[in-house]
Amino acid sequence: MTERPWLSAYPAGVPPDIDPNLYRSLAQLLEDAYRDHADKPAYSFMGKDMSYGQVEVLSRAFGAYLQGLGLVKGDRVAIMMPSVLQYPVAVAAAIRAGLVVVNVNPLYTPRELEHQLKDSGSKAIVIIENFAHTLQQCIAATPVKHVVIAAMGDLLGMLKGALVNHVVRRVKKMVPPYQLPGSVRFNDAVAQGRSRTFTRPEIGPDDVAVLQYTGGTTGVSKGAVLLHRNIAANVLQSQAYNYPVTSQVPKNEQPTTICPLPLYHIFAFTVCMMLSAREGGKLVLIPNPRDLAAVLKEMSRHTFHSFPAVNTLFAGLLNHPDFDKVNWRNLKLSLGGGMAVQSGVAQRWLEKTGCPICEGYGLSETSPSASCNPLTTKEFTGTVGVPIPSTYFKCLDDDGNEVPLGEPGEIAIKGPQVMAGYWQRPDETAKVMTPDGYFKTGDIGTQDERGYFRIVDRKKDMVTVSGFKVYPNEVEDVVSQLDGVLECAAIGMVDAKTGEAVKLVIVRSDDSLTEEKVRAHCRLNLTAYKQPKVVEFRKELPKTPVGKILRRELREASKAAA
Repeated sequence: MTERPWLSAYPAGVPPDIDPNLYRSLAQLLEDAYRDHADKPAYSFMGKDMSYGQVEVLSRAFGAYLQGLGLVKGDRVAIMMPSVLQYPVAVAAAIRAGLVVVNVNPLYTPRELEHQLKDSGSKAIVIIENFAHTLQQCIAATPVKHVVIAAMGDLLGMLKGALVNHVVRRVKKMVPPYQLPGSVRFNDAVAQGRSRTFTRPEIGPDDVAVLQYTGGTTGVSKGAVLLHRNIAANVLQSQAYNYPVTSQVPKNEQPTTICPLPLYHIFAFTVCMMLSAREGGKLVLIPNPRDLAAVLKEMSRHTFHSFPAVNTLFAGLLNHPDFDKVNWRNLKLSLGGGMAVQSGVAQRWLEKTGCPICEGYGLSETSPSASCNPLTTKEFTGTVGVPIPSTYFKCLDDDGNEVPLGEPGEIAIKGPQVMAGYWQRPDETAKVMTPDGYFKTGDIGTQDERGYFRIVDRKKDMVTVSGFKVYPNEVEDVVSQLDGVLECAAIGMVDAKTGEAVKLVIVRSDDSLTEEKVRAHCRLNLTAYKQPKVVEFRKELPKTPVGKILRRELREASKAAA
């Protein structure tokens, strides 16, 4: 095993390694939290607190309901909701019943949803009613047999819940009509489960906990297989690394995290939901982080200590007139992930809150946290920091050999948080795992003598929009199905707001093809962050002698024109 020069960068109190065998499963982690913190609020949502004890009762009942459907250990359950109270309840129910959670972005189009449900083999789905019409359009082509439909106000109490549901359905008209015969309402499912017996299965560290879908270089989304031990280890690694600042939370205050990131994103799933449970903390759920006024209003109601976000959200909040209405004095930890944090944003955040943004790095395949800047630093390093406890990084050349210090190479990661592989894709798994157990990320980076890593480029042509990965092949595959498209290429372009955005370059076979037709087709088949910001028509695309489109040349031309 290579030496770890980065350990000297660890602040006092951070251990070089964690015990990855502390928990047999995530079920044990959650049930310990329910027992030890029963009376404390676990989640806060739209002014309503839910205690750990209440989560225990609800998740046991919902778990019994799922078992009553005939679902057995290892069966997949898709969860397609924003950050509402039903999300952690459904996750805990599935995890405790030995089922596999399939996290689904609720903004997916029918095409994207159909692929994920078919690929995962999901037998059941828990979906918020706002997006039930999407499921209706593709369910017949999937293995889904059981549908549980949640509403925004389900767990807010009778009066408030009814009011919230009325506003969502009737006033804001956020629930398009749908028909899903045989579906069951979330509260009815819980009620049925209360009268059933929950059977606790034997769950071990090597059982699958989550299928976390990530874009594929072939344009096909792949499920990263995350075992119970992968996510539990990442929770313990994050807790150990955060200790120098989280230990400063006064003993009379419950550790509180504002969670503006969607729980279906692995960063929020592990580093917010599971870590908060491990620490007996309170997690404040934000269902729509795009509504900055509502985010700041919710934050003003809480004494909070931790705030994980992406660069676009940090920047948006800083520029909002209500920023100063929030009490930032108790903030100990601002975590930046998902996309590069810009130095100007980091500088302003430190000036206005007194808490530096610590940029980290990780992927769905690493559960996700792999590296982070030391949390006690006040300076912005522009790096992704150093590997967290029990984690090893190295930079490799194309032949798999380690490159000299300071030279660029593909970052490869080894640690207990690294996935078991891609779901039912041994060929894809073989491409990214080295014989000695390192995961090749596709990101090109350099390491300095202190053990800090910097991302300098991408081996893949992936585009990162506000922390979400977009694979050009998927966009191109969708656009190429449109009449009038001879050939096309999708590339990343710099965007001040989202870090990067998608630019689409098209060669037409028919001049009647317009930009509006292209955009309408993309809206129908691609979720918002994958849709092109710029559509450009050209006479031809740059290619290699064998006819492969040179996306790199298009990117360079785009940069030169900017």
